[in-house]
Amino acid sequence: MMFFNSPNNELVLCRAFPTYLDGAALLWFSKLPEGSISSFEESAKSFIDYFTAARIYVHGSDYLGTIRQGPQESLKDYLTRFADATIEIPDLDPAVHLHALKAILKPGKFRETIAVTKPKTLEEFRERAAGQMKIEELHEAKKVERRQLRREESRAIRSTDNKDPRKPFKLTPKFDNYTRFNTKREKIIKEILNAKIIKPPLRAGNYQDQRFVDRGKHCAFYQKYDHTTDECVIAKDLLERLARQGLLDKYIEGRIHKEGDREERQQTSGNKETNKWSNTTPPKGVINTISGGFAGGGKTTSARNVVTVQC
Repeated sequence: MMFFNSPNNELVLCRAFPTYLDGAALLWFSKLPEGSISSFEESAKSFIDYFTAARIYVHGSDYLGTIRQGPQESLKDYLTRFADATIEIPDLDPAVHLHALKAILKPGKFRETIAVTKPKTLEEFRERAAGQMKIEELHEAKKVERRQLRREESRAIRSTDNKDPRKPFKLTPKFDNYTRFNTKREKIIKEILNAKIIKPPLRAGNYQDQRFVDRGKHCAFYQKYDHTTDECVIAKDLLERLARQGLLDKYIEGRIHKEGDREERQQTSGNKETNKWSNTTPPKGVINTISGGFAGGGKTTSARNVVTVQC
C-alpha cells in the first residue's frame, strides 16, 4: 500500500510504515533509538533482522513425502491437507506433485485403482479421486444414519428404564364398544374368579415399591392396589370377551341366562326319555314261557323257570 501510494518518496514511506504495524511489530518500532533510522531501506533491514525467526519457512518438494494419508483419514481431507502443503513450495514440478500423491496414499481400493489405471496427469488423478470421494461420502452418510438410529434406540431404552414407577403404563382398549352390565365389574370379577371361570394373573397380589402404591384404589382382578377394577383395561377387555362368548348373560339385562337354559333343556330331555318308556295302558295279556326243558328219549324234563312277559 505504501509503495502504491508513494513509490519514490522516501519521507512518506518512512512515516507511513509504522501505521501498518500492530502488536509486537509496533512495540519493536516504539523502542527504536531516536535518530537510529536514516532511510526506509535501513528501516526495512532492521525490521527483517529483528523478526527473522518469525519468517515463513519455505518447504522443498521433498517435504511432500512426509504428508501421508492417515488410516482413518478420508481422501477429501488428505487431498486438502496435501494441497495446503503444495502452496508453500514454489515452482513445484507437476510430475513430482503427481508422484508424491500416488506414493503416499493409504492401502485400500483407491490405491489399487490408481496402481492399475496409472493416471498420467494431475487432472486424471483428480477425476478418479472425485469418484472415490463420492463413494466415501455415501459410506459416511450411511454410518451417520446407523449411529443416529443406535442413539435413538439407546435413548428409548434409557427412557423406559428411567420411567417413573408412579406413572402406570397405559394400555389401549381392544374393543370399540363395551357391553353394559347390570352389576359392577368388581363384583363380576370376584364371582367368576370364585367360580373358576377364569384364573387370576400369574403375578396377582405382587406389589411394586410401597412408597408409590395408592391404597385408595384396589383391583379385584390383579388383587393389588394402585388402580381400581373399573380402571383396569385388562379386566375390562376380559369381561367383554366373556360377554361376547355368552358366558356373562346373567349380568346383562334383556338376556336369558344360558346356563339356566342348558339345565332346563337337560331336565326336559331327561323327562322325555322317562316318558318314552312309561305307559299307563294295561297289558293285553300274559305269556308264560318255560326255560330249561327239552324232550329227548321219549321223556320230558321238569320246568325249571317261568318267565312272565307283559305285552
